[in-house]
Amino acid sequence: MPPRDRIGLTSDEAARRLKAEGANEIPAQGRRDLLRILIDVMSEPMFALLLAAGVIYFILGDFIEAAALAAFATFSVSIALVQEVRSERVLEALRDMSSPRALVIRDGERKRIAGREVVRGDVILLAEGDRVPADAWVVAGDDVSVDESLLTGESAPVRKRAAPRDEPRALQAGGEDLPMIFSGTLVVRGQIEARVTATGAHSAIGKIGGALAAIRTEVPRLREETKRIVRAFAIVGVVVALVAGVAYGITQGSWLDGLLSGIAVGMSLMPEEFPLVLAVFMVMGAWRIARARVLTRRAASIETLGSVTVLCTDKTGTLTLNKMQVAHIETPAHAWRPADDEAPPPDVERLMRVATLAGLPEPFDPMERALQTLLQAQGGKPGAVFAERQLAHRQGITPDLLAMTQVWRRNGQPPHATTKGAPEAVLSLCGLDGAEAQRILARAGELASQGLRVLAVAEADAQDGADIAQVMKARFAYLGLVAFQDPVRDSVPAAVAECARAGIRVVMITGDFPETARAIAAQAGIGAGEVLAGPDLKDLDDGALRARVRTCNVFARILPDQKLRIVEALKANGEIVGMTGDGVNDAPSLRAAHIGIAMGGRGTDVAREASSIVLLDDDFGSIVKTIRLGRRIYDNLQKAMGYILAVHVPIAGVALLPLAFGAPPVMTPAIIAFLEMIIDPACSVIFEAEHSERRVMERPPRDPNARLLGRPLILASLAQGAAALLAVAGVYVWALMNGRGEEDLRALVLVAITLANVALIFANRSLHFSLEETFERWNPWLWFGLAGVVAVLTAVLTLEPIRAIFRLGVPHAGDLFAAAAATAILAAALIGLKYVQDRR
Repeated sequence: MPPRDRIGLTSDEAARRLKAEGANEIPAQGRRDLLRILIDVMSEPMFALLLAAGVIYFILGDFIEAAALAAFATFSVSIALVQEVRSERVLEALRDMSSPRALVIRDGERKRIAGREVVRGDVILLAEGDRVPADAWVVAGDDVSVDESLLTGESAPVRKRAAPRDEPRALQAGGEDLPMIFSGTLVVRGQIEARVTATGAHSAIGKIGGALAAIRTEVPRLREETKRIVRAFAIVGVVVALVAGVAYGITQGSWLDGLLSGIAVGMSLMPEEFPLVLAVFMVMGAWRIARARVLTRRAASIETLGSVTVLCTDKTGTLTLNKMQVAHIETPAHAWRPADDEAPPPDVERLMRVATLAGLPEPFDPMERALQTLLQAQGGKPGAVFAERQLAHRQGITPDLLAMTQVWRRNGQPPHATTKGAPEAVLSLCGLDGAEAQRILARAGELASQGLRVLAVAEADAQDGADIAQVMKARFAYLGLVAFQDPVRDSVPAAVAECARAGIRVVMITGDFPETARAIAAQAGIGAGEVLAGPDLKDLDDGALRARVRTCNVFARILPDQKLRIVEALKANGEIVGMTGDGVNDAPSLRAAHIGIAMGGRGTDVAREASSIVLLDDDFGSIVKTIRLGRRIYDNLQKAMGYILAVHVPIAGVALLPLAFGAPPVMTPAIIAFLEMIIDPACSVIFEAEHSERRVMERPPRDPNARLLGRPLILASLAQGAAALLAVAGVYVWALMNGRGEEDLRALVLVAITLANVALIFANRSLHFSLEETFERWNPWLWFGLAGVVAVLTAVLTLEPIRAIFRLGVPHAGDLFAAAAATAILAAALIGLKYVQDRR
């Protein structure tokens, strides 16, 4: 196709416009360099508090604990930094893959340039398979179809027509026979000459991307709650430490002992475990989710996964494969489905060959490719269909006749005309009318109501030497109907069913037609009691829309701004919204949702940068895996937090206990630092590695307003801690009554608290009463941790240099038996408390 504009822009003019208007690329709000990522990671409250706690310990003179906290903070920051840098590099690679090159006319010559160098006014030349580099007005084209699913969500290509104009006006994507093509869309048929009207941020894609900056992202609630918890613990710790220090100074007559005791009490209540746990759980959570082929762009978003109540999903490419397949073929004599695994009858085989001949040998059109794929699956070779044939004439789709016709020369036989297209158009070529035509059209309508794209197929023998106009006047023979579908992914029905069991409502939002949306929703298992179409939604105010979204699960013919309105309406109803998508049209709603989940393989860079989570395998089922992991992470976080609260009760209690007996303090900063060596790995690594609770996906989402440390968990943890304190206090009193010295008493208390700590670990392995989950469920990190505790405790009690540091005696066999007996009683009491808690 020779270009109508032989000159195009000059190189100088193109350079001036590039400098004045900027490169043809979308300003990426989400791109971050290494420094920006480091600042973001360091600004997380969990890491800042870790460092702050280390500084406090350093000021208090506990250099070992200060160094340990600083080392752990550095390690955690490093892990998070590596994770987020890796995420950005993956996204950058995806951006590079999606950046198209362009063929333009400059200085009267065709030149291939980088897509970012295209400027307004450039004449671009496009063929089948080319990605459109910028918004442009079609000035010449031959049988053109463009896939605009990234902008509209509709999987079927749309026709384009040429309309030379001096001052083109802006048009919206998605309509048939419009003379406008849009950046990022794909030419699937024909050749195009177009003049660029908008580039970069001024294109349709760019305007959507630019609007993202104005959308407020949701702040993770766990951050704020963690700040409140830490603040409360810090205040209590400081007050109790001051009171204990003064009390010890007065009762013991030694203000130095009072100061050390106050420091010990303050250390026992210092809340550094909370930010530590949050840091480890978020980093390890991102790692576990990455193993499920899901990229976490912001680790803090993991906390929201377990509370998602509504999962909004696009149809094309998310629920479906975004790949057309032949679903049904019907001739006057037979109806055949490829899924039935039966050989097609001869008339069906003939229809398949003729329908293939009505397309190109190497097509880009998804329906033509589906025909060739089916032909090959049935043992045929698409290339053989075109063998020994030469294309004589080609009549593309026009607004007056929605059918594509091709005439083939054959050796020794009359030219063979093949056509396929809209049923009414093909029937007119066949000269069919009356009852037979009505029957065929009714059947085509039935198939279309099932969400299928229906084409009719016909053929004719042409006269030698006849031109295309004469061929089109011939009477064609009707062969039948062929129906296409963009099939639902195999994993989708099971994933949707699991969402339903988990109390998560799945809502489908698509730009496709209502009939198609209803059919796909039924196949996916999404309740489709009503379908709300975009034109109807446009007439609803915000209040009315909030009412409709409470019951409507399927939205069709939805524009990008309407998709955003739906998400905002759901949020206004108190829902926690997860939004999935891959197209540019999904980006604003991805940004506005509590959790934006973008498709990484075929998704646009705008969608990926607007999201907080990216599915690398583009599998809807991975979303459910991610939600399951999110619930597991939150459950284990609650276990760890409950354990932290419980274990500090006996430590703080024993630090204060000597006040009641007028005895010297037994808890020193060194002993508490030793206990922290047990507590820190237990509350982080061990609990983080615990498996999911039973039926984790058979319970409703947690209340988004529920506290991490809610009243039930606080009361249960305090009850556990009180039981542990009673057990340790009993051992302390027993030893005191038996005349144990200060160092022997300290050693026995250390053993008793360590064993009580182990009992609390087991008691908090499950949120509910379950002996199986408490004692039998396998967690290798638990046993590694216990082995380490036994080894370290043995070394502390048996090696003289270490005993001297801790000022410990050698516990007697009877003392150890008493501590073990107290621990056994404590374990039984903790099991009883868990049972009572479940019964309540």
